[in-house]
Amino acid sequence: MNCLETADPLLPKALPGNARFAIIAPAGPARLDTDKARQWFEKRGHQCRIYPGVLQADGYLAGSDEQRLRDLHDAFRDPDIDAILCMRGGYGSMRLLDRIDFDLIRRHPKPLVGYSDITALHTAINRHAGLVTFHGAMLNADLLGAKLEPTVRSLFDQLGGQVVAGDEIAHPAAFALTGIIPGVASGRLVGGNLSVLGATLATLGEVDTQGSILFIEDVNEPLYRVDRLLTQLRLAGKLAGVRGVLVGDFAGITVAAMTPLLLDIFGPLGVPVLAGWRSGHCDPNVCLPLGARVRLEAGEKRLVLEQALFKA
Repeated sequence: MNCLETADPLLPKALPGNARFAIIAPAGPARLDTDKARQWFEKRGHQCRIYPGVLQADGYLAGSDEQRLRDLHDAFRDPDIDAILCMRGGYGSMRLLDRIDFDLIRRHPKPLVGYSDITALHTAINRHAGLVTFHGAMLNADLLGAKLEPTVRSLFDQLGGQVVAGDEIAHPAAFALTGIIPGVASGRLVGGNLSVLGATLATLGEVDTQGSILFIEDVNEPLYRVDRLLTQLRLAGKLAGVRGVLVGDFAGITVAAMTPLLLDIFGPLGVPVLAGWRSGHCDPNVCLPLGARVRLEAGEKRLVLEQALFKA
């Protein structure tokens, strides 16, 4: 079943006061100061539960596939968990896709937060469970850092239900946006890390772009490889149904350097393109609700939420 084709996405509940976050590691391993992590949440009036795979390492993976999948399922299943926050990216999420229990996720919808390699989970869960998920800060990569107030505010404003239908999704004014192709378009916000979007084609994690606003970001990819990845999506038919494009951070590539490629790829489609959005491998890292309906106003340089993100 392709749940993105249904009229309304599945919504989680907004964070309550004193929420409990599950910390999981579906992809790569990382060292974690557990006391520091708990203190970070307590300082903000919340709690965290660190799942076993976070403290394991199996080469370039955080524990075995079985452990990482068990943590994902247990975090959704646990009635005491209010939101699920990924530890880091790296690689490994797509190894889980053919074993995810999407029925379990539909029965226990809650916010899932992460980016980079976590894109594989976003696209699969958006598509097969219909659940809105959040492309946002991860614990080790972002939240335990030092310069992240806009990142933290963006994350908690959205998870706390403070961003409602009709609101503009706030973008830091200090970082200029560029309307590459003007225009206005509405659709379901989908996408994430461009390399992962390419890698998951023809899998359970393949992104559904029909009628969408496509968001893309990446890191450590030179311009010719970005070209190759976008061309791959085009040849796979994934750009034909796109209504608009939001270009996130491409670390090491300026918007000016990307502009000719963006015009070449998206110009023939006649869709609005807004670039320079600070989401991805960057600071600040603005949270985005994947699977939710949004309106892209490239000329006005705005992204507006068109639906509630949480159950009433």
